[in-house]
Amino acid sequence: MDAQPKLVGLAEALPESAWKALPHKAGPEIKTQPRQKPENVKEAVVKEKEYRNLRLKSQEVAEFDYQPGKCHRSYRMVVVRKNISVEKGEQVLLDDVRYFFYITTKTAEEMAAEEVVEFVHGRCDQENVIEQLKNGVNAMRMPVNDLMSNWAYMAITAQAWNMKSWYGLLMPRRTRGLEIVKMEFRRFLHTIILLPAQVVRSGRRLIYRVMAYNDWLGDFFSCWERLRKLKPT
Repeated sequence: MDAQPKLVGLAEALPESAWKALPHKAGPEIKTQPRQKPENVKEAVVKEKEYRNLRLKSQEVAEFDYQPGKCHRSYRMVVVRKNISVEKGEQVLLDDVRYFFYITTKTAEEMAAEEVVEFVHGRCDQENVIEQLKNGVNAMRMPVNDLMSNWAYMAITAQAWNMKSWYGLLMPRRTRGLEIVKMEFRRFLHTIILLPAQVVRSGRRLIYRVMAYNDWLGDFFSCWERLRKLKPT
């Protein structure tokens, strides 16, 4: 729900004992040795040029009962309080406290407050997928006038999004592959698909010459080698 003034007032009126720390979602288990974190170049540029920067300091979760005006009963309201530090260069300007509200019919026995927040964030990912199907691959812009043809068109264009995700999941470097999975389709199209190349027939073989370079080219070739080694079943 939107952070309406009434809801913000109810959240601010909660005692501090009602709030508990909201942990970040744990990443995948490291099976080898942890890698060294790369230097945050973007953060250094933001500080050097004294841009306005928002940094999350902490986040807590709480809950209370709330009855919307047109409802006949109260519902469980889960609220997340985020303490955001507003910085400019090396100087801290102020601390900005923001509230995010999630209304649910799930009881505390069925789903903890942290699980409610994680579930809603997962639904947000699905909404992003729907948005990409609509405006990325244009799967919902029906070009014909009957239901069967429109269904076929939507299934074919949705397959383009599925192949992008499949390509990212097969990429040897997992971090880069997950970036492909989350990448908008238009960026993926210009970064990976529309790479200019030259096809040359020499003797009894075909030679593909890539005519441009970007920072995804190394990952493209490593994924290509992995695909060549896969055996069809």
